[in-house]
Amino acid sequence: MAGTRLLKRDAQLIERRIFLKMAGAAWAATLAPGAAFALSRAAAVYASGFMAPDGSYGIATVTEAGEIVERVALPARAHGMAFSTATGKSVAFARRPGTYAMIFDPAGRSEPVVITAVEGRHFFGHGCFSADGRLLYATENDFAANRGMVGIYDGTDGFARIGEFPTYGIGPHDMTLSADGKLLVIANGGIETHPDFGRTKLNLDHMEPSLALVDTKTGALIERHTMPDRWRQLSTRHVDIDAKGRIWFACQYEGARNDLPPLAGSFAPGEDVRFVDLPDETTIALGNYVGAVAVNKAEGLVCLTSPKEGVAVTLDAGTGKVLRQEMIADAAGVAPSPKSFAVSSYDGDFAGRHSDVAWDQHIVRIGVV
Repeated sequence: MAGTRLLKRDAQLIERRIFLKMAGAAWAATLAPGAAFALSRAAAVYASGFMAPDGSYGIATVTEAGEIVERVALPARAHGMAFSTATGKSVAFARRPGTYAMIFDPAGRSEPVVITAVEGRHFFGHGCFSADGRLLYATENDFAANRGMVGIYDGTDGFARIGEFPTYGIGPHDMTLSADGKLLVIANGGIETHPDFGRTKLNLDHMEPSLALVDTKTGALIERHTMPDRWRQLSTRHVDIDAKGRIWFACQYEGARNDLPPLAGSFAPGEDVRFVDLPDETTIALGNYVGAVAVNKAEGLVCLTSPKEGVAVTLDAGTGKVLRQEMIADAAGVAPSPKSFAVSSYDGDFAGRHSDVAWDQHIVRIGVV
């Protein structure tokens, strides 16, 4: 046990040193003394969208203790975020049906780049970088054709849009990259929307949720998993991948409130989807709605959060067993922490520390993940 604690401590120290090296002394010198001190002793660093008390929006860099290091202004509300370990850059995507994404360097070495969705499209709030960080992939809505698309943006040329391929589903939301960089894992929520109707869900009586694995080089469909007929209103929304390459997904149910649908599951490429058999009391506590999912690869844990009911549920990634169920008001974003998970909330709490912001739906760990 002592050896394990020493290894974890050393890993945290290494992450801190790498992040500070990545950030550079010049950037650290621009921070307020309190922020610079918080960064110097941080074991992990995150980024999250927020709304300030005056109604403006931004991105904050924040430590695992909930201490805000720096803030960057945004043109509108953000939703999902992604980070590239290869380049050190992050991206914040506008909340659906938003049309902007902002790529920024948490270390402040370059100016932010704002891109806009092309005509006839809007972003779905999520995306990811390629393994080398040279490309950015974004889930998009081709709303005239009612089909999901992946927009491809060139990180070596100001993130100009250079291509696209289908998500092989309707209403794509979250998306992540396989460990080898060869596959995009896409959660097609199955819900039809159109910007003329804002965030209204137009096809709840005939939803088509699915999970798709797509080749990053060719855009070809490798696998597609649909939900069982009984659970056609189970919108597949968020995904993450564990240390063994197993894909975890989390859902939001659009059916009857008194149903007890399976809200999470996992599968490996080449396998069928396997739902987690959550206790009824846990499903009820989640309110048939999982707003985010995160994997802690080092600890073999999975966490589900529900802002609707204010709960965070930690699972054993090997067995799916519930290890912890914690009530956290407005629990929203979740990402791995050195000990377990960092959870943010709409009311300004981050890992138990309150700030004068309303954190948005997602957080991302930056630095070494």
